[in-house]
Amino acid sequence: MTTARHLIASCLVSLGACTSALAADWVSYRDAYRAMVVFEKYGGPKHQLQNHLQVVPLEKGASLDGLQLTLAGKANQVNLALDPLGRTAFPLLKAAYDENAALLLDRRIGAFTVRPRVSLTLKADGIYDDAELRAACEQALGFARYADASLRARGCGGVRFVFARRAGEIGVRLHRAEGQDQALPLASGTAFQGELGEGFPSVVYRFAGAVRAQVISANPPLAILPLFE
Repeated sequence: MTTARHLIASCLVSLGACTSALAADWVSYRDAYRAMVVFEKYGGPKHQLQNHLQVVPLEKGASLDGLQLTLAGKANQVNLALDPLGRTAFPLLKAAYDENAALLLDRRIGAFTVRPRVSLTLKADGIYDDAELRAACEQALGFARYADASLRARGCGGVRFVFARRAGEIGVRLHRAEGQDQALPLASGTAFQGELGEGFPSVVYRFAGAVRAQVISANPPLAILPLFE
């Protein structure tokens, strides 16, 4: 369990590329399960968080467009659709764990691995109160500290909104209670630090003192990621 905790924590805080022995044309369901179940067993607040399994190519140029992950066991087969970030909801199945089923991709992309990814829960209306974002980031930080005690000195610096590459015109603004609106700058980069491949449009919102404000996104993001500093 210690190894799984370190894996999920290092991926969560995006301090660098995660080192993993899972690098082949298939990966072990049992290894993925051990990493993912850490979040399920965590007893702290996590209602503002979501946990996904992410497929990560280990070679440049591998496209995830249209890619599908399949859980292939002796008794059954489960198709797991991937979002543009390569993430999917991971089923925790005892039978698949017991037989150590294989996680396969529906086409060859070279060597790949799988990593747990924790992000903030998305809202349908695209309106996020500053207080809500801070609370969700603190929940993510609490889990990260649970997974890896070396992160206890970290704090929540803000959040990052990550968008699809073809999301159209992306607009994220900060609306203050006083009525002042401020457009937040758009940047580009990989969704998670240390990944290979093309970047995604993203917007960073940093926490600064006690403010009554809302972050309003005109486009639905793929993910909102906590920033630990």
